[in-house]
Amino acid sequence: MAIKVGDHLPDGKFTVMGANGPEPKSISDVFSGKKVAIFAVPGAYTPTCSKSHMPGFVERVDELRAKGIDTIACTAVNDIFVLTNWAKDTGATGKIEMLADGSGDFAKAVGLEIDLSNFGLGLRSKRYAMLVDNGVVKVLNVEDSPPIAEKSSAATLCSMIDRSL
Repeated sequence: MAIKVGDHLPDGKFTVMGANGPEPKSISDVFSGKKVAIFAVPGAYTPTCSKSHMPGFVERVDELRAKGIDTIACTAVNDIFVLTNWAKDTGATGKIEMLADGSGDFAKAVGLEIDLSNFGLGLRSKRYAMLVDNGVVKVLNVEDSPPIAEKSSAATLCSMIDRSL
């Protein structure tokens, strides 16, 4: 069952790039006591993710922060090495926290996984954007189709923040 507005995020861990390499970061460390705009992509370096979804959030970092967002994060069912390089290539380094969900555990825990095996991608995350306040989902915009990034765009999320916090 998919997570919905009003639900608390489940416990679990992501992998982030630390000073000495990959390290775990708990979901509570990311979300407790913070307002977080998190978006998920089916895969780093895939066309829609690289051409529109990530760039939209990079372009709106200042607007999101001005609206009271403490952390802007991206998650994907990719390893942290891929996400770290993708952040560098898209200008997201230092602006967007990359949260690797290498085995898809978070995607499964929130019920937003998608099987893209027919495209050679295996289990991935659905494309979505979520506004989370102290671990509670306030906004959740899930795309119906992976190649579309409209409901989950930074522009759409920005337009909803004032009403949700």
